[in-house]
Amino acid sequence: MTTSEHSSERHWLVRPQTIRRLWIGGAVLLVLLVLLQFVLPIKGHFGVDGWFGFAPVFGFLSCVAMVVVARALGAMLKQPENFYDDA
Repeated sequence: MTTSEHSSERHWLVRPQTIRRLWIGGAVLLVLLVLLQFVLPIKGHFGVDGWFGFAPVFGFLSCVAMVVVARALGAMLKQPENFYDDA
């Protein structure tokens, strides 16, 4: 394989087929982990954390909250493109 042939190939992580497989695999893994709660019941320490499916819902909402806070923080701390240029 020549250098030009190698550079024109896309990395395996950016190929649409690989991305689709990763999404499907992640979804299957999440479903299996939630269904595992039927076999291994969770004993909650605070009442609400013992509900069926609490952990995935809590994890999803935590992720959404982190993204929202990060975007808000980025908007507050944004500087102009020429911020470090000598005036």
